[in-house]
Amino acid sequence: MEFSSGRARLKLGRLTGDRRELYPHSLQFYLEPPTENISLVEFESFAIDRLKLLKVVENLGVSYVRSSDTYKTKLENELRKLKFPYKALAEDDYEARRKDHISHFILRLAYCQSEELRRWFLQQEMDLLRYRFNELTDSLRQKFLEHVNLSFEAVSEDLKSELANELYASTPGLSMIKVKEQMFYKVGLADAVDLFRARRVFIKDGFAYVPLKEIDAIVLNNYRTKLSKALALTARSLPSVQSDERLQPLLNHLSHSYVGPDYSVQRNTGKISLEQIDALSVKSYPLCMRQLHKALRDNHHLRHGGRMQYGLFLKGIGLTLEQALEFWKKEFIRGKVDADKFDKGYAYSIRHNYGKEGKRTDYTPYSCMKIIMSNPPSQGDYHGCPFRHSDPELLKQKLQSYKIPPSGITQILELVKGMHYQLACQKYFELTHDVDDIGFSLNHPNQYFAESQRLLNGGRELKKELNSENSQQKSNSQESMNSSSTPTSSNTTADAELEGLEAYFTED
Repeated sequence: MEFSSGRARLKLGRLTGDRRELYPHSLQFYLEPPTENISLVEFESFAIDRLKLLKVVENLGVSYVRSSDTYKTKLENELRKLKFPYKALAEDDYEARRKDHISHFILRLAYCQSEELRRWFLQQEMDLLRYRFNELTDSLRQKFLEHVNLSFEAVSEDLKSELANELYASTPGLSMIKVKEQMFYKVGLADAVDLFRARRVFIKDGFAYVPLKEIDAIVLNNYRTKLSKALALTARSLPSVQSDERLQPLLNHLSHSYVGPDYSVQRNTGKISLEQIDALSVKSYPLCMRQLHKALRDNHHLRHGGRMQYGLFLKGIGLTLEQALEFWKKEFIRGKVDADKFDKGYAYSIRHNYGKEGKRTDYTPYSCMKIIMSNPPSQGDYHGCPFRHSDPELLKQKLQSYKIPPSGITQILELVKGMHYQLACQKYFELTHDVDDIGFSLNHPNQYFAESQRLLNGGRELKKELNSENSQQKSNSQESMNSSSTPTSSNTTADAELEGLEAYFTED
């Protein structure tokens, strides 16, 4: 993949036309990497849009049954909104297919860097392919199978009639009428092993007789194998890619990228008093910040990782610089730090946090992905994500102490077990706010706080109010997302500068 200016890209398009022959189908296994020129701006925007899409796929996959109409409708709307292919019959969606192709390979580069990242990327891509494959018509599904060299032999009508009783008895969910209507394929057992184990197909002479509606299991198994190998190969060649100084910051940022609103500028600045913080920590803090606040009150001290994470969060919810200095100083001098040591050792770093010292950068509160993916806590630390970094038994005890009902704790621990840490935090929000569905994807601790305050200050019953406000909230949320979908480069710069800020926090 090469990079050029946007103007050069347009010139290339005029010279060579749409090149629709590159994408004969709206669906593919992404076997061949793109070779065309692409601008860095387009590289970044494609990657962010696909990351948004995969986040939605993850959220919907946990919240709804994948075959349900709600799941399909919401995912189609997201594909349409982000301009990815969503209708297989469309003949004029070349740009959408091109975006789909290129964006997959960009995220493949970003998400091959660790086993955890590879596992997440593989799961979301498989769920996306499953949805899109099942939306194909029978004829287009057959064309796609041929396109990816899965040309299974179709069972003739005569043979199907001869085996009708066996097919009916061996294929759950199909009536005799459906058996006669459904197309069947002869598939080698090696390709149909999952269906064979689940006793969902008829076996004869070393072949599984697979109905068209079940063929997606074979397609997904084949896709998983190919993509797993491709991710492993990409990881091996990553050093040569990272040597490109244009790509390295982008790829590193994408793997723990936040694509929502920027909370460095807070409209509530100065509206929160220090006396309110203890009550707010119980009512409106996400679990990570509630944990940090409690540790600070108990120990009158936080190590530098905790001060970074909690300090920027407090800035994001509206504490002014003067309030932050007063808050930290009052707490620290209750411990082993006297006022003079605080002024010399800690006050500078707090002012630096607010852009009043050093490079005068306005630092941004940490997103969920940054907290989850970077700087894991060690012994004596309280920062990080409790859903990601806590022992499950300790997490269970903590949730019990916060009066989370046993059924809710079970749901949260199941999400944690599946590595859906942000969804576990969403469930925590729902349980602590007595709502059935928060109606948004949770991606930032300050978003958690803002949405909590919005609900608690509504003055009406939360469950009734939530449904009436969801549409407006989603609209507002999308506007914020659209307004902040391009500053990834500036955020990357800020991430780099944060390393400088951490130097000021090294004194414990």
